[in-house]
Amino acid sequence: MNIREKYLKDAKKVVVKVGTSTLITEDGSLDLYRIEEIVRQICYLQNQGKSVVLVTSGAIGVGFLKLGLKTKPKDICEKQAAAAIGQGILLNTYEKIFSEHGKIVAQILLTKNDLDIVDNYTNAQNTFTALLKRGVIPIVNENDAVAVEEIKFGDNDTLSALIAKTIHADILILLSDIDGLYSSDPQSNKDAKLISCVPKITKEIEDCSKGSHSSVGTGGMYTKIRAAKIAVSSGISMIIANGSQDAVIEDIVSNKEVGTLFEAEK
Repeated sequence: MNIREKYLKDAKKVVVKVGTSTLITEDGSLDLYRIEEIVRQICYLQNQGKSVVLVTSGAIGVGFLKLGLKTKPKDICEKQAAAAIGQGILLNTYEKIFSEHGKIVAQILLTKNDLDIVDNYTNAQNTFTALLKRGVIPIVNENDAVAVEEIKFGDNDTLSALIAKTIHADILILLSDIDGLYSSDPQSNKDAKLISCVPKITKEIEDCSKGSHSSVGTGGMYTKIRAAKIAVSSGISMIIANGSQDAVIEDIVSNKEVGTLFEAEK
């Protein structure tokens, strides 16, 4: 049994997080082909008997593109307005494609208070349990339309790790615009090497995350390492992989050497 098979073979609960850079094309429109491919793979997981939660970014990005803005707004009110517009467009797109596969989806919008306050946390956990029990695929995003800085997660990498912890997931998959964690920033260092497996998150591993950012996303490799810390300390393995690669999720659950695996702690 190889190391990937050890952590992935019996995974029953899977959280998939899709970044903005995977969902939006270079010309600023929704990448419908990529969304359809991700939806197809999530349906494949569920048809294999797995419970799946999708954490999706992109609401603010879709909203400001719909408004015809060329740069992402920095003002919190403008971001909230963009999120309110983009959230509906994004969910409608997902719902339409999932329904073509005979799947039911449910939208869950969260703020930090929903997972920090005990009663709210319990309610959120119960909602996920009820939905997954009925074969519904929850689609989660931060509730950017109402959240202010004090109650924001800050990025959906962190949110996805907390969701994985909440539902006691077995594996968290972060899909981004990079193949995984490199020994250094591959955009500035052509000799950077892809790290296939991280048994333990050390200072050296954290240093590898510096300098990688997306033009349309809200974070970079740093936020993914932070998410990995939350996941692995909760007994959940995590994989960072490139969302633009066809069948990437299927390859991951088939134990192929894709992306970077962070091994769960006992």
